[in-house]
Amino acid sequence: MPELSAEDAKLLTLARAARARTGADQGAAVRDGMGRTYAASTVVLLSLRLSAVQAAVAAALSSGSAELEAVAVVGDVGGLDDNDRAVLADVSVTTVLLADRDGSLHHVGLES
Repeated sequence: MPELSAEDAKLLTLARAARARTGADQGAAVRDGMGRTYAASTVVLLSLRLSAVQAAVAAALSSGSAELEAVAVVGDVGGLDDNDRAVLADVSVTTVLLADRDGSLHHVGLES
């Protein structure tokens, strides 16, 4: 794996912390075009289900971010599902970092 920039390492740390805080299956963090970051974990209610990616993107957009450039996902990740890929395509994210629960990175780059 290539060495991560400080900004990407921060995203992984935020995603890992979001997952750990809630005990959720996944945590995610996104970075917008201005360098601001937003983190969230999986949300599972009777009336609402959001993946960690969807929740982090929603937090960023509802805070006024116009463009997102990167996402980090930590937890039970074997890749992104179709819904998460669609959300990231909607906001033009090009950098995806995927890591296991312990933070071991296993994918860097554009997720396919």
